[in-house]
Amino acid sequence: MNEETSTDEKLQTLQLGCMFAIWYLLNIYFNIYNKQVLKVYPFPVTVTAFQFGCGTVLIFLMWALKLHPTPKLRRSQLGPIFLLALGHTAGNLLTNISIGTVAVSFTHTIKAMEPFFTVLLAALFLGESPSKWVIASLVPVVGGVTLASFTEASFNRIGFNSAMASNLTNQTRNVFSKKLMVVKMEGTLDNINLFSIISTMSFLLLASAAILLEGDKFSPSYIQYAKSQGLNVKDLCIRFLLSGFCFHTYQQVSYMILEMVSPVSHAVGNCVKRLVVIVS
Repeated sequence: MNEETSTDEKLQTLQLGCMFAIWYLLNIYFNIYNKQVLKVYPFPVTVTAFQFGCGTVLIFLMWALKLHPTPKLRRSQLGPIFLLALGHTAGNLLTNISIGTVAVSFTHTIKAMEPFFTVLLAALFLGESPSKWVIASLVPVVGGVTLASFTEASFNRIGFNSAMASNLTNQTRNVFSKKLMVVKMEGTLDNINLFSIISTMSFLLLASAAILLEGDKFSPSYIQYAKSQGLNVKDLCIRFLLSGFCFHTYQQVSYMILEMVSPVSHAVGNCVKRLVVIVS
């Protein structure tokens, strides 16, 4: 019996390790394609809405092909999920605003502060009291981000504030998502469907904002102007699609990992991911 338990634990650890590797790899490619897009098409609301749109298409394909059960929602579930969608939308939009205004490495250096926000929010809303070792481990993280911010050559207040605000919104989303997972909501609302519904809501929320704020950037006259400035529209569209695919899949894997570990462990893994992305 002990041998079987040990084997199951090893398999679970191996599975978790593979998922972390996939999460990191997809995130690396997302950041590369995303920065390339934002450099030539600096409209973060539209870019983020398109990425959510790519995810929404993949989600409906998943349900249509019966690769995963279609969720059956109760009215009481809509309110909490909508709040998560607001946090998800704001967090990703703020990240893209930051990436569009400062170096990718600097954005991810700032976002290394995520464990700090996770510990704070988990203590406030989940009742998880951090140990002294956890608190001690946060000191060099906070100090390192502060030092990097003072010495960063590409420092930009908008980029810094956007990345810091995305830390708060993303970790609020993760903590409350974990709370919903722990409660084990009835029906088919598992972690995959929870993320799918949040992503679809985020697309609907941001699509209208993109049309209102940046809709003129889709006009034929603007496209012609962009071409005259050397924009390769075909190349841009390919990178748009690649960034949208990587965006959805890396976040889906992230949500699957979140169901298996605590929010603090997830945030630590996210912090390591930042280092991998910066090096890449």
